[in-house]
Amino acid sequence: MQDVYVGAVDQGTTSTRFMLFNKQGEPVAFHQVEHKQIYPQPGWVEHDPLEIINNTILCIDETVKKCQAKGIQTSQIKAIGITNQRETTVVWDKYTGKPLFNAIVWLDTRTKETCEKLGKNRDQYRDLCGLPVSTYFSGVKLRWIMDNVPDVKAALEEGRAIFGTIDTWLVWNLTGRQAHVTDITNAGRTLLMNIEKLQWEPKLLQVLGIPKQCLPEIRSSSERYGTLACSLLQGVPISGILGDQQAALVGQTCFRKGDAKNTYGTGCFLIVNTGEGEPPVPSKHGLLTTPGYQLGPDKPVAYALEGSIPIAGAAVQWLRDNLQIIKTAPEVEDLANSVKDSGDVFFVPAFSGLFAPHWREDARGVIVGLTQYTTKAHIARAVLEAVSFQVCDIIGSVEADSKASIKVLKVDGGMTANNTFLQLQCDLLQCPIVRPQVTETTVIGAAFAAGLAEKVWSSQEELVKLWKVDREFSPKISIDESSRRWKRWKQALERSFGWV
Repeated sequence: MQDVYVGAVDQGTTSTRFMLFNKQGEPVAFHQVEHKQIYPQPGWVEHDPLEIINNTILCIDETVKKCQAKGIQTSQIKAIGITNQRETTVVWDKYTGKPLFNAIVWLDTRTKETCEKLGKNRDQYRDLCGLPVSTYFSGVKLRWIMDNVPDVKAALEEGRAIFGTIDTWLVWNLTGRQAHVTDITNAGRTLLMNIEKLQWEPKLLQVLGIPKQCLPEIRSSSERYGTLACSLLQGVPISGILGDQQAALVGQTCFRKGDAKNTYGTGCFLIVNTGEGEPPVPSKHGLLTTPGYQLGPDKPVAYALEGSIPIAGAAVQWLRDNLQIIKTAPEVEDLANSVKDSGDVFFVPAFSGLFAPHWREDARGVIVGLTQYTTKAHIARAVLEAVSFQVCDIIGSVEADSKASIKVLKVDGGMTANNTFLQLQCDLLQCPIVRPQVTETTVIGAAFAAGLAEKVWSSQEELVKLWKVDREFSPKISIDESSRRWKRWKQALERSFGWV
């Protein structure tokens, strides 16, 4: 009997990749391509949607060629899933397929005035959609495009324009323009979906003035949406869609109530499963209430609480590219290790404001505590600590909302290759941290969703057995010392407020 495989597209903020997994959940082959970051103004970030779809097809085809060189046939690939940068917003012409504007990226802050027009109470729609009003979400980005791009306004009036997050854009193109769909995890980040009904909310559409006919159909995270009409995998079903952080939740097999994972990528995203088949948990401490997954149209929804941090690995990139303190990102570990502590230097990476749990768009980055004793090594260590402190803030909010403590934190993402960083995180959090053997949890989560839909895997229990520990970290400093550092971080944090 031939082995079977499942692939997944991971369309992220800085790159696109396609990865193939065997039934044991082991990566077999992949191809990855970076795409251009477009910065028209300070605080504005855009991507070229055509570059993204072209890169996606390239990554699929190059991975398939690598597999064919290993003797794996395309007939052995039973499904592909898609995971994506979530709130990034695309509008295109459904007849020509041409984007009507560049994609506005999730961390773009141009919609500040759009948000202000919705009123001073940023939590006024939380009961409907689980989200605060913020520049982060797709609905206000779409509203900005409608207000500022005449081509889009005209196309909407003529019924030509359709909207989607990146998953929708990819599926529409990969299926030969046959499927205009999204899943609940991506729809839940638009500010437009009713969090309990899992449908577009008429009140929110009215508030933002968005016509329902331009929106995709909302589906579960694990079902067949269509088949590939292009690439070397033509005819293979697309059967899984998960926003990147929810994909990591699935990839980490966080299927039980209270299971938590944190992904350290460009940004940092902590999600806690609040229970399959249970109602969503409202947040009173600055978190997002969000769908975690629905692994089939007839399966229960698992809701989650999420804390989002816009700058995590991006802070290390800033050290490399802007300050040129390091030449490559991995060098930050040795540099931070060359000093015993940060020398009482604290860094707040509020480059585009602060997300959870503070939601301060007026904040900007600060470095405090500098003296003549300070070296680039202290600054490097302070950068790693800054990411850790932000996670501590979010964990505190999760525990306040859920009335339960996090027993273990599963971690993934690029920064988790840095053992020094994970020990710092563990010390400050005072909680065990576990890194899995397969750290590509975002892309494997999308593969899991697709494979479940096509019966490659039979159940969530089977997926749990595939997950294996690489290393566990335990705290090495006292609770008192951790608390002392956290108090100093809070002082630095307050100094970042009110800058703009």
